[in-house]
Amino acid sequence: MILRDDLEMREFNFLDERASKSKDSLGRDVNEDKCSFRTDYQRDRDRIIHSKAFRRLMHKTQVFLAPEGDHYRTRLTHTLEVAQVARTIAKTLNYNEDLTEAIALGHDLGHTPFGHNGEDVLNRIHPGGFRHNEQSLRIVERLECTSKRVGLNLTKEVRDGILNHRGEGIPITLEGQIVKISDRIAYINHDIDDAIRSNVITIDALPTEDLDVLGHSHSERINNLISDLVTFSDGKDKISLSPDFNRALLHLRKYMFEHVYCSELVKREEDMNKVEVVITALYNYFIKHPEKLPELYREVALEDGNATAVKDYVSGMTDRYAISLYSDLFVPRGWTEFK
Repeated sequence: MILRDDLEMREFNFLDERASKSKDSLGRDVNEDKCSFRTDYQRDRDRIIHSKAFRRLMHKTQVFLAPEGDHYRTRLTHTLEVAQVARTIAKTLNYNEDLTEAIALGHDLGHTPFGHNGEDVLNRIHPGGFRHNEQSLRIVERLECTSKRVGLNLTKEVRDGILNHRGEGIPITLEGQIVKISDRIAYINHDIDDAIRSNVITIDALPTEDLDVLGHSHSERINNLISDLVTFSDGKDKISLSPDFNRALLHLRKYMFEHVYCSELVKREEDMNKVEVVITALYNYFIKHPEKLPELYREVALEDGNATAVKDYVSGMTDRYAISLYSDLFVPRGWTEFK
């Protein structure tokens, strides 16, 4: 048998000196007995995978609202692709793959229904705004409860990586930095794939100067970006792409915002209006009727106020649940004879 002590010793014996070691973790907010066969980072990964918030990602929009095709990405498949890219990078650089995977699997737990469109609406209507990385952290620290604990009680390194996977914050671990860049590598490339499949753009319309650097196919770009990242970051205290690759990726990202993320073909005005109507109506309804919230969120309301509890509840909904609940609350039904 290989037990936790053996795995912790392996990390010291084989991982790069810069890698995070689970035995040296900054720990959890609430002390727990150690698992006999898993490291703390492996345990964090397992808790995230078994959480309700992780399962809900399957029915949350990535870019395209309620796509009819079977092969469009959802928030869950995006998360898995980020984890795959990040694990490959961590393994190649000889950093802690378990920590990297845990951060990657948890980084988008706080996303709203209807993708960034839903986030934009909540950011406008909720006092103090809304940022999905902060909500992801709130989910693992407060909302994912069991009979034994409040939140998932994850290690500080995982929680820091989740919070700082976007924005100006720099993760405290190199594994967190890996996830931050892997997120961008994954979503830009798989969103190109989905946008081409949906006829929003064509492969010939992509900036040639960027493809000449990054690659002219999905697999080439992923492989080349990972290769450049590990080569440029090897032996350094910072994870980053080379200047040429970083410049090309940022320019390709700008193209995607102009021609996909903000495209009228994708963000059709009538669809965006419907998203705003659904999110706003649900938010305002539960602000007026906090007693209608599920028990968990009624408890949150007592601690943190109604607005926070309603934000937690609405942001956690899947696309289809939000639509179904909106229909139940606001769409009249025909009368049927009692039997």
